[in-house]
Amino acid sequence: MPAEPSRGPPDVGDADPHDRLPAPAARQPRSPEDRSMTPSQDSPHEPAPSGGVERRTVGRRAVLGGAGLLTGLLALSACGAENDDLAQQAGDDGKNYVAGDGSVQEFAPADRGEPVTFESETFSGETTGPADWRGDVVVLNFWYAACAPCRLEAPDLAELHGKYSDQGVQFFGVNTRDSESTAAAFERNFGIEYPSFEDRDGQVMLAMTDYVPPSAVPTTLVLDVEGRVAARILGAAEPSILDELISTALEERAEA
Repeated sequence: MPAEPSRGPPDVGDADPHDRLPAPAARQPRSPEDRSMTPSQDSPHEPAPSGGVERRTVGRRAVLGGAGLLTGLLALSACGAENDDLAQQAGDDGKNYVAGDGSVQEFAPADRGEPVTFESETFSGETTGPADWRGDVVVLNFWYAACAPCRLEAPDLAELHGKYSDQGVQFFGVNTRDSESTAAAFERNFGIEYPSFEDRDGQVMLAMTDYVPPSAVPTTLVLDVEGRVAARILGAAEPSILDELISTALEERAEA
């Protein structure tokens, strides 16, 4: 990770220099193209797990490629991360993160297999896992603070969490690299109010390896009320698509 320029005393005790995250830039309206990320040369497109159906063109859930993906990368550095130093660095050199390609996979109820299983501790000290979430729809987002597309999607995740927090939908982050103080600074800057797991040891990532490629961060999963993966987004989540995936999972619960 490139060294961050000195900015004076950190805001949290003796936290490491990366804890001093810059405030997010004022957000501009963005099209779906702006939110798509190009795949890394080191990370070829990950096929859908067995039973999954990859939906690259599904009505409103169309996933754009080619020129649209390039437009998204340019928009990241020129607009979404204009005054966000860490995101700008990642966008400039491509070495701090490996983005997914924005593809969306949905899994029909009959093809979802067994509920996912893990138990881990959040930064706040709570130990929990899918067994505790049965009956709720869950959004599970894999991220870390210096990941440019993670920073791009963070305000949208915060907004969707607020929208669904009283509708039986839980949000959890899975932080793959950061100290508690770095994660806390990120959450303050982007208004994230849901908890994240501290996963530098990779326990949650290992438990979810059938659905989350280690090289594709961010990745967002939607779990159904039984704790099974109902949908997956590789790369920065387009909020309208994630919104629809959550709504679909809620509709399934209502029909059950």
